[in-house]
Amino acid sequence: MSHVTVYARYKEPAERLIKRFSRKVKKEGILEEIRDRRFYKKPSTVRRHKKLRRKKVAQKLAVQQRNK
Repeated sequence: MSHVTVYARYKEPAERLIKRFSRKVKKEGILEEIRDRRFYKKPSTVRRHKKLRRKKVAQKLAVQQRNK
Protein backbone atom coordinates (compact mmCIF):
# COMPACT_ATOMS: atom_id res chain seq x y z
CA MET A 1 0.00 0.00 0.00
CA SER A 2 1.08 3.52 -0.62
CA HIS A 3 0.32 6.67 1.28
CA VAL A 4 -1.51 9.46 -0.47
CA THR A 5 -0.77 13.01 0.57
CA VAL A 6 -2.54 16.11 -0.64
CA TYR A 7 -1.42 19.57 0.35
CA ALA A 8 -3.81 22.52 0.34
CA ARG A 9 -3.13 25.15 -2.28
CA TYR A 10 -3.42 28.84 -1.55
CA LYS A 11 -7.05 29.72 -0.72
CA GLU A 12 -8.29 26.32 -1.90
CA PRO A 13 -11.70 25.29 -0.56
CA ALA A 14 -11.85 22.14 1.56
CA GLU A 15 -14.29 20.49 -0.84
CA ARG A 16 -11.82 20.71 -3.71
CA LEU A 17 -9.04 19.37 -1.50
CA ILE A 18 -11.19 16.39 -0.56
CA LYS A 19 -12.06 15.81 -4.20
CA ARG A 20 -8.36 15.80 -5.19
CA PHE A 21 -7.64 13.36 -2.37
CA SER A 22 -10.47 11.07 -3.50
CA ARG A 23 -9.20 11.10 -7.08
CA LYS A 24 -5.68 10.21 -5.97
CA VAL A 25 -6.93 7.37 -3.80
CA LYS A 26 -9.01 6.03 -6.69
CA LYS A 27 -6.11 6.33 -9.13
CA GLU A 28 -3.77 4.46 -6.77
CA GLY A 29 -6.35 1.69 -6.40
CA ILE A 30 -6.19 1.71 -2.61
CA LEU A 31 -9.89 1.04 -1.99
CA GLU A 32 -9.93 -1.75 -4.55
CA GLU A 33 -6.93 -3.37 -2.89
CA ILE A 34 -8.59 -3.13 0.53
CA ARG A 35 -11.71 -4.81 -0.83
CA ASP A 36 -9.60 -7.57 -2.39
CA ARG A 37 -7.67 -8.20 0.83
CA ARG A 38 -10.75 -8.21 3.04
CA PHE A 39 -11.18 -11.98 2.72
CA TYR A 40 -8.66 -14.69 1.92
CA LYS A 41 -8.71 -16.03 -1.61
CA LYS A 42 -6.97 -19.18 -2.68
CA PRO A 43 -4.13 -18.56 -5.17
CA SER A 44 -5.88 -20.76 -7.76
CA THR A 45 -9.01 -18.60 -7.46
CA VAL A 46 -6.98 -15.42 -7.90
CA ARG A 47 -5.31 -16.84 -11.01
CA ARG A 48 -8.66 -17.93 -12.45
CA HIS A 49 -10.18 -14.47 -11.92
CA LYS A 50 -7.17 -12.77 -13.51
CA LYS A 51 -7.41 -15.07 -16.51
CA LEU A 52 -11.15 -14.36 -16.93
CA ARG A 53 -10.56 -10.61 -16.57
CA ARG A 54 -7.85 -10.70 -19.27
CA LYS A 55 -10.21 -12.63 -21.55
CA LYS A 56 -13.02 -10.10 -21.06
CA VAL A 57 -10.70 -7.14 -21.72
CA ALA A 58 -9.36 -8.80 -24.89
CA GLN A 59 -12.90 -9.42 -26.14
CA LYS A 60 -13.90 -5.84 -25.41
CA LEU A 61 -10.88 -4.48 -27.27
CA ALA A 62 -11.60 -6.78 -30.22
CA VAL A 63 -15.17 -5.49 -30.43
CA GLN A 64 -13.94 -1.89 -30.27
CA GLN A 65 -11.43 -2.56 -33.07
CA ARG A 66 -14.16 -4.09 -35.27
CA ASN A 67 -16.47 -1.11 -34.71
CA LYS A 68 -13.91 1.48 -35.83
